[in-house]
Amino acid sequence: MAIARAVAMEPAVVLADEPTGNLDRTSGREVIEVLEALNRQGLTLILVTHDLELGRRAPWCIEMRDGTILRDYRSTPGTP
Repeated sequence: MAIARAVAMEPAVVLADEPTGNLDRTSGREVIEVLEALNRQGLTLILVTHDLELGRRAPWCIEMRDGTILRDYRSTPGTP
């Protein structure tokens, strides 16, 4: 329901802060699949996560620690 509310007004960008943080693995996977589908349809998605596996799915990743950018890279989703 939260995703539906977030995209109801057709925003250009959605900010997702730990969207799977309090979810079980199955529900988390479903949320990410919905967000990735929206992204493929043209929605810009900015996702913040501590989950490295989830972060590696992104085609563009900015890794930060203590407010400092450690790495800024583009990759093929699913590769380390």
